[in-house]
Amino acid sequence: MQPTYSRKIQHLQESATIAISTLARELKSQGRDILSFSAGEPDFDTPQAIKDEAKKALDSGFTKYTAVAGIPELKQAIADKLKRDNGLEYSPKEILVSNGAKQSLFNVFQAIVDDGDEVIIPAPYWVTYPEIVEYSGGKSVIVDTDFASGFKLAPTMLQKHITPKTKAIVLTTPSNPTGMVYSRAELEAIASVLKDTNIWIIADEIYEKLVYDGKFCSVGSLDSASLERTITINGLSKSVAMTGWRMGYLACKDTRLVKMMDNLQSQCTSNINSITQKAAIVALNGLVDAQIESMRVAFKNRRDIACDSIGKIPQLKVLKPQGSFYLFIDINGVSDTKPSLKSKSSSAESKVDSMEFCKQLLESQGVALVPGSAFGAEGFVRMSFACNEEQIIEGIKRIQRFINE
Repeated sequence: MQPTYSRKIQHLQESATIAISTLARELKSQGRDILSFSAGEPDFDTPQAIKDEAKKALDSGFTKYTAVAGIPELKQAIADKLKRDNGLEYSPKEILVSNGAKQSLFNVFQAIVDDGDEVIIPAPYWVTYPEIVEYSGGKSVIVDTDFASGFKLAPTMLQKHITPKTKAIVLTTPSNPTGMVYSRAELEAIASVLKDTNIWIIADEIYEKLVYDGKFCSVGSLDSASLERTITINGLSKSVAMTGWRMGYLACKDTRLVKMMDNLQSQCTSNINSITQKAAIVALNGLVDAQIESMRVAFKNRRDIACDSIGKIPQLKVLKPQGSFYLFIDINGVSDTKPSLKSKSSSAESKVDSMEFCKQLLESQGVALVPGSAFGAEGFVRMSFACNEEQIIEGIKRIQRFINE
């Protein structure tokens, strides 16, 4: 007899962003001229001071196991950073360091979600949120936002979807995939709805350093009540170009919950790379702030170029992102020139099939984008502008050729 698999693992899907990036790399290896705008990864190198600290750690023999939650000096550096940059008061014992923000999120949902619990997730959403929630036994309650509302969750929409089973809400600011940033007033309005509930706020703030318009506000900084219910998720992958180093962290005032997540991680991966921990302290202590700002300015310039170029294509619409490094492009106008791309799904019959759009674009013009369906928003595609200006301009020219061919 054939051994069987768990039901959970059979329902877990591969990340759509990784799948598209993998396909693009495969086509490129075959000699195709491929321009990929699918990966959520800065094209800048890690600042030299961080690499130097890693070399120093290696040379000094700092290559052994550490405490599961991270070395004390790293957790103190995180606490100092959260207070200095975000107005958040956390002690080192309220912090858990993990292998990227993705593992931090996995730890959280495994620790707070029981079978049947509901987690409110505004759409468009990062592809991993519903997958982890459902793998943890929970139910993702998707709340649609739209282009007209700036892809932001309104308090009335939130109130409508709260039930006795609601365990948490996910708030991502700046957003992946839309790039929208919640203002302090908008966050306060959402917090007021949650005031007399026992609902957790999972605040994913991984793109906090990449804000171009307005000012970033941490959810937990609103007031003491918000701080108590918020689990702050952050890391260094996006802001400091440390994707491959695998360093993320969570901060939570409930030390019992942090300890339980520590226990989970101890049975899963244990501590993160010891070398990364030493190097991360440099990034957190403000020693590379000038390089971080330089990257932010470059991304802002690229955003402006990309938005201006997309705006010249009549069939496409895009809201200028306030943060992160993505454009979330409305492709529904393409149905006028390519009616075959209209979705066959009854629930999205007026929308353009974003997966088919991406497949045909990749085959025809060698441009890799991520379908909006992966983010819970059919009729859109995500384009990363974490690449040089020449590639952005050429990629958009190819998109226009595809639409007009």
